[in-house]
Formats: sequence, C-alpha cells, structure tokens
Amino acid sequence: MNLKKYLVRALHRLQKGPGYTYKELLVWYCDNTNTHGPKRIIKEGPKKKLIWFFLTLLFASLVFWQWGILINTYLSYNVTSSLSIGFKTMKFPAVTICNANPFKYSEVKPLLKELDRLIEAALERILQPTPGNSTENTSLPLNLELWNQIPLVLIDEHDKDNPIILDIFETNQTAVDNENATDRVPHGPAVPRLRLPALCPQCSHQGSENCTYRNFSSAAQAVTEWYILQSTSILSKVPLHERIRMGYQAEDMILACLYGAEPCNYKNFTQIYHPDHGNCYIFNWGMDEEALNSSNPGAEFGLKLILDISQQDYIPYLSSAAGARLMLHQQKSFPFLKDQGIYAMAGTETSIGVLVDELERMGYPYSDCTLNGSDVPVRNLYSQYNTSYSIQACLRSCFQNHMVEICGCGHYMFPLPEGVSYCNNEDNPGWAYCYSSLRSSIKQRQICIDSCKETCNDTQYKMTISMADWPSEASEDWIFHILSYERDMSTNVTLDRNGIIKLNIYFQEYNYRTISESAATTVSAHPSPSGGQAQEPAAGTGRAQCPGGQPVTALEAASWHACSNAVHEATPAWWLRTLNSFPHSASRPCPSPAGQHQHRRGPIGQVLVQGHHPHQHWRTGDGSGWGTSGGLTLLSSHRLFGCCRAWEASLGSGWGARCCASLSSGRSSSTRCGSPSSTSSAGARA
Repeated sequence: MNLKKYLVRALHRLQKGPGYTYKELLVWYCDNTNTHGPKRIIKEGPKKKLIWFFLTLLFASLVFWQWGILINTYLSYNVTSSLSIGFKTMKFPAVTICNANPFKYSEVKPLLKELDRLIEAALERILQPTPGNSTENTSLPLNLELWNQIPLVLIDEHDKDNPIILDIFETNQTAVDNENATDRVPHGPAVPRLRLPALCPQCSHQGSENCTYRNFSSAAQAVTEWYILQSTSILSKVPLHERIRMGYQAEDMILACLYGAEPCNYKNFTQIYHPDHGNCYIFNWGMDEEALNSSNPGAEFGLKLILDISQQDYIPYLSSAAGARLMLHQQKSFPFLKDQGIYAMAGTETSIGVLVDELERMGYPYSDCTLNGSDVPVRNLYSQYNTSYSIQACLRSCFQNHMVEICGCGHYMFPLPEGVSYCNNEDNPGWAYCYSSLRSSIKQRQICIDSCKETCNDTQYKMTISMADWPSEASEDWIFHILSYERDMSTNVTLDRNGIIKLNIYFQEYNYRTISESAATTVSAHPSPSGGQAQEPAAGTGRAQCPGGQPVTALEAASWHACSNAVHEATPAWWLRTLNSFPHSASRPCPSPAGQHQHRRGPIGQVLVQGHHPHQHWRTGDGSGWGTSGGLTLLSSHRLFGCCRAWEASLGSGWGARCCASLSSGRSSSTRCGSPSSTSSAGARA
C-alpha cells in the first residue's frame, strides 16, 4: 500500500513538472548562500559586482583545481608500504635438497658413451700442442652423426674483416660468408692453438644456412653448453621411471637427520624429480601431513642433516660444480632451485639462519597481483605436482606453451602438456635452433611477463650463511668410520670429505617482518583536504569563500529540475490524461479554511491569492518576508507557494523548506521551515 501511494505521488509530481527555472535557482542560491562573493554579485553596484564576480570565479577555480588534484591522486591508486615486526611461533619452511649432479655416471654411462668419445676427441684436438702428436684412439671411428646435428666450431678473428670458422673435425678453413663448407674429416690435423672464441651453431635443419651462432669467450663454457644440448636430446627419450632409477636415492644420500630433539630419516622426505638436478627430496612440504612448527629460535631447534653426494660418481662433462643444491620455500610450492637455490660445499658444515618476511600486496586496481592464479591467462603446467601458483611457474609454463606451439615439441627442462613429447635430434632435427631463437626473443619474453602476475601474499626467507671445515682433521677418522658403518655396514672407511656435507637450518630469531601495502589516498581521507580547500579566504576577508555543502545543494536542485523537466516534456499527452484519473490528495496545495481564499495565475508566472480576511498574513513566494495587501497578496517568482505537507517534507532540507506556507483557520498565522523575516519589507514589496 505504501508503495502504491509513493508511485501515485511520484506520477503526479511528474505531471506537474518543474516549478521553477534555472534563473530562479541561481538567484536563490546567490541570495541565500553565506558565501560572500555570490551575495555581493547580486546586491552591490555595477563596479563592485564585476570585482566580486572575478574574485568569486578566481577562488572557485582554485578550489575546483585542488579538487581535481585530489581526485586524480585517488584515481592513480598509489600505495604506501608499511613495515611491522611481530613475534609468534612460526611454521618451519619446506627444505628441498638435491645433488648438484643429476645422475650417477655409472648408471647413464652406456647412454652417453658415444657423446663422451666425441667430446674427448674434440678436446684433444683443441688442446693438441702441435699437429702429429695426437694420442687420439683411432681404432674406433667416431659417430659424427651426433656432431653434425649440433657441431662445435672455433672462429679466428685475427683478421676482423675476414673472420675464419674452424671446424674441429674439418681439414680446411671456411670463411664465415662461404656458402660451401668442406667435408669434415675426423682424423685430420689438429686445430692450431689460437686464442679463439668458441661458437655453437644451431641451424633450422642439417645443411641449412639459417643458423644461430652462440658465442663463448672460453672453450670450457662452449663444451659444457654443447654437452648439455646433446645429453638433453638423449635423456629426453628415457622414460621417467628410468631417470628416477639412475638418480641418487634418498637412503644413499641422507645419512643422518635430526629436527629439534626428534630423530628423523629419509622417510620423512618427499621425493620429486627435477629436470636440472634429478631426484630431489623435500622436508616439511605439507602435502600429506601438517607443517611442522618451530618452538624456539637457534640451531638446537632447527633441522640438522648429513649428506653424501658421492662426488666420485659425477658426470664429468655435465656437472662442473660439486656439492648439494638446497632451497627454502613455502609449503605446497614447487622449488625452482636453478633460480632461487644455493650451494652447500662438500667437506664443510654449513649453517643457515633464517629470517621471515611476509609480503601483503593490494589487489586490483592498486596492483596486478593474483590470489591463486585462477585469473592468469596461462596454463600452469606445474599444477600436475598439486603445488600452489607462483610467478616462476607461470613464466616457465608460458615459455613451454610457446615452444610447443612454435617448435612442435617441449623442452626437457619443463613439464609437458598432455599429448606432447620432448624434443630430440631424431624426431625434431631443428629443435635446438627453434629453442635458441625462442629463448633469445624479446617479444616472447615480454608476452610472458605481461601475462603472468605476482601473488598478492607471499613469504620470503632471508638466509644468513656461514661455513666451517667439517669434519676437522682430528675427528675425521672416527666420524668417517661411524658413517661408513651406518651406511654400508662396513668396518672400512668408504666415505671422505669430498662427498660429505653437514647442514644446520634454523630460525635466527622469532621476530618476523610483515611488509604490507595500503591505499595512499582513500575516500575517507578526502573530506579533510577538500574541506580545507573550501575554506579558502575570499579577497583577504578571512571568511569562508565556498562552504562545500551549498554548491552541492544547488547542483542537486538543478539536477532534479533538469530531470523533472525532461520527463515532463517526454511524457505523452494521453499518459498525462491518465494521471488525472488518480486522486490528487498527495499533490494538491495544503487545505485552507473554506471560502477564505482562492488561487489564480498572475503575470510573469506569479501567483495571486485572494483571501477573505483583510488582515491575514501571507508568506511571500520569494521567501523575503511577510505582509498584507487588503486581502490580495502578490507572490514573487518562486512558485512553490502553498505546497502540501508531503511536498514540504520532501524538501525539508535546504532551500525547499523556505517556500512552503499554509493557512490555519481561526487566527492569522503561517507555517514554514525557517524563521519569519520582518513583515514590513514584504508588505512594501507586496
């Protein structure tokens, strides 16, 4: 029922249309505002009007300019960073440990036998002091098919204008721009000993001139890179379970474990296969059990490990560094050791003190971060490990997706999408060229950077690392005896300091830092500076130039006038006739005593009210005062005279309440919202 009455009232309001003009609104605002400028514009003389007009315009422009700056500052969505320090029991980080060497050489040697013979022959020819002194075993021919797929060459740059390419297994020299390369002879004279940069050409297909040359300042770097490319092609065809078998097993690598005062062993670690490091083992990953908490800071309450890296079984041309690779990270996150891991050196005790930083970034529109990666337009290939989203996983997934799309196969170092195989030289002869071109492509890199997002919440572990020789010369004999017996049940010493590492990982202190972002400018902070701008001094008077609420009231009235006028003009005549059928009690003028007065329209839109009592007092329509005129009162241009209580209530704030008047029977009186002005001036104007 209330809704029906409200709709009827609204329809009659639209039927009547606006009751005042823009000019009337402007005059009313200037006359009623307590801002100094507008009042003087309509009341002072011509010269002062002009001065006050320009002063008002100047200071109003300054205020709106400042408001524009505030709005622009807010819409820029800047943030401020705050640092807070707390103290609490914290979750111990997940600890991933790997061997720097991915496979046992004794296990993969049959697969890499031909590759090793090739690289040994190439090194012998590079290092041969003089031709003819070669000790190369010529009884077995070299398999140059592997070499031809991705050859290793040298370049002579003594003549900068005419550099010469020297193929290690080629008898003749070839100019860089020579299209016809000579046949490679594996047992030709050795390459002269020159200080030459090594190149690793990668071509779109064998015999193609479309090649990419990677330049190295040292032959050692070139040999390692060449060997990695060739071994990647070979190992990519080996099934995953075979690669896991050829790696280091947990029971062989983890000799001793202690967390706080509780003993642990290799069964407390989760095994994953990492393409760079082979079998890796994660402590406190939180996948199958609750993450462990650390009760106190200090080395006695952390994780202690003794590892055996078996350095004697390293692949000579694949791993030039010896030690353990480890990384601290959050639970249920994938460890990217190549980017974020650190090395622990063999024959040392490495102590790692940990400090925790918690990062809290604001989301859109303040930054382009993501909560869980669901809004990132990149297929996360690391989700097969059931790990959480990270920007490293996104960047690598993006690269692998592009490589599958462009090259037709996936790189061995990244997870594969379903239905795709790894690249190798037999099935994909030009994969190395495609991979090299894609990796060096700035466009591809930028696409992945633009597509991937940082996480809004992150935990970082800051490490303080210290090392000492372990064991000491005085204690190494009994320590190696005990460790050898526990591992091999042997009374002989089967371990030495070249393969043993001791690790201590602990919280350095329980103070953790939280770095959080907050909005630099908020809506609640705007009223204070904007209110200050609204109190700008006007012409040195020290008074308020533009109190903020009154322009808003005027704009509100003007907006309602425009909307009401537009709706009224757009309403069809038949609809207005339909509206007349509704009762008008909600919108008619307020009732007055019967027979006492009547309304009629006067000139220029004024209202004439004929009263039957010669001394009744009337409120004039312009809101300026009270007066009598022998029963006839002329009301000036404001035409909201005689509004009903519902209309009065709707305008009960601001200017509207000043325009309402009613008659009371039995005595001369007036009801209005505001204090009555003097009657003399109104009577004079009436």
